[in-house]
Amino acid sequence: MPSHSAPADARSLAEISAVLGTYFDGLYRSDTERLARVFHPAATYACASDGTLLIRTMAEYLPIVAARPAPADSNLPRQDRIIGIELAGPVTALARVECAIAPHGFIDLLTLIRIDGRWQIIAKVFHRYTLTD
Repeated sequence: MPSHSAPADARSLAEISAVLGTYFDGLYRSDTERLARVFHPAATYACASDGTLLIRTMAEYLPIVAARPAPADSNLPRQDRIIGIELAGPVTALARVECAIAPHGFIDLLTLIRIDGRWQIIAKVFHRYTLTD
């Protein structure tokens, strides 16, 4: 079992929360520059919500985000929240978050690593579902 120290854990949780805030902002604004700051360049994007495996690289994923209408441009309400963050060690963490980009909602499992002096998302595995009124 890894050893943790409360001040380091609190600092890591605050830093990860800030990364997640930038992640949410990037999705809401379809801002790939923000997303590129929080994703490691080698990060993986994966989903199997419709029963088939979809895996993308950041080079494939970011242009898709750039091409879609931003929820912010339509003044859609923000629907994002951090469900939990779990530190697996001093440089590894898992965040569970929820967000929405109509007409879909998403439950994201984001694996983060602390490398090059900062927390970065190295894997995004998510479940997509249709929002209901």
